[in-house]
Amino acid sequence: MGLIVDVTSDVICPWCFIGKRRLERAVRDLGGRHVVGVRWHPFQLNPTMPGEGMDRKDYRTAKFGSWERSQALDAQVAAAGEAEGIAFDFARIGRTPNTRDAHRLIALAGAQGVQDAVVEAFFSGYFTEGRDLSDRETLLGLAAHAGLDRRRTEALLGGDGGLESLRHAEMQARRIGVQGVPFFVINGEFVISGAQQPQAFLDAFGRVSVTTPAGETGVCTIGQGGIATC
Repeated sequence: MGLIVDVTSDVICPWCFIGKRRLERAVRDLGGRHVVGVRWHPFQLNPTMPGEGMDRKDYRTAKFGSWERSQALDAQVAAAGEAEGIAFDFARIGRTPNTRDAHRLIALAGAQGVQDAVVEAFFSGYFTEGRDLSDRETLLGLAAHAGLDRRRTEALLGGDGGLESLRHAEMQARRIGVQGVPFFVINGEFVISGAQQPQAFLDAFGRVSVTTPAGETGVCTIGQGGIATC
């Protein structure tokens, strides 16, 4: 018997990274009682962001009213991340990127069975290494290291592949009520909004109908110990 978790997120959302860790902890706490499949869906927090991104200090100052306010919020996130084993290093992040191409590659990774690895690479690359996710060479390198075929990623980013699917997925997210991320839907029937603690996921796992067959195409499976198969 299995569980499917559909996660709507953006790779520049720090709470999405924290939510990923808390979901993984919940899966480990299941102790192998269920196989858990995870599918990642796109949500651009800044859909009108220029393709090359923006200077992060300028962007955050305009968004929050002052750089000091932005730093205070970063400190809160860093403290929450430390508890989950994430070493956020906001000082290394120079630019707030446009995430359109990152989402196109995450969708491709789902088709190739390496989606969780690519999502993890983008989160870690951005938040702990300060990598610029607007830069295509950076994206290609991170994706290749996570297991995506470089020739296919180059072909995808060199054209319009995946753009229509991205637009459709974001429209679908808004139709089901997604207004912020992370947003989790478990077996299509139970919603968790926000990076809640592992117990919230465990409670949800116990309330849904566990009937989804494991091994479904396009699903990254997390088995005993929280180890992803993709």
